[in-house]
Amino acid sequence: MCANFKPLTIEQALQLGLPPIPFEYVEEVYPSYKTPLLFKSDHGYEWREVLFGLVPKWSEDTNISKHTYNARHETLFQKPSFLEAASKCKFGVIPVTEFYESKYIDNKPQRWAVRRKDGKAFFIAALYEIRKLNDQVIRSATMLTMNAIDHPMMKDFHEPGDVKRSVVVIPHERLDEWLSLKQPHQLYEFMQGFPVEEFECLHVPKAKIEKVTPQLNMFDL
Repeated sequence: MCANFKPLTIEQALQLGLPPIPFEYVEEVYPSYKTPLLFKSDHGYEWREVLFGLVPKWSEDTNISKHTYNARHETLFQKPSFLEAASKCKFGVIPVTEFYESKYIDNKPQRWAVRRKDGKAFFIAALYEIRKLNDQVIRSATMLTMNAIDHPMMKDFHEPGDVKRSVVVIPHERLDEWLSLKQPHQLYEFMQGFPVEEFECLHVPKAKIEKVTPQLNMFDL
């Protein structure tokens, strides 16, 4: 499960050849915060500012986003919160610099970061929704997760027990393919653990944040 992450930076977006991000966003994201989501339209790659936590069309407010920030891919078509978006192939990615998980050492949780060894941003599979709520357009997204009990790195996170989950990383070379899915059940082809040799994890105790700092878009300066 991923409830906290750092989005990609403006510099990382440039490195990946992605279009400029036309809005500001915070350096560290939690459920119900806004973050960049990348999807593909007839015009190519596009960015949308979304709530981290999917807000289904039947929800009466956005508070549900605090509980819908992760979605098990195995039950997407069984959960009312995700069924409609998944059936309509509303797949995108949330690009991140690193995400955080708890590792239990001596039965006490420690905050660890997972990131690429080469420092590049990477793409986490996402499901997004667009709806109106009180005449306001609400865009939101959830990260897809998979069973990680056998993953060499992710099996060491979360509370001791048999339930281990991981976000799903979409390989750079398969980004177009993922963003172009037309059949809902094609998503299962992508539900694989990320290659551990390309990633690293390290202990990063949470620092006290006195002020939320936005990512400044250099193109607007």
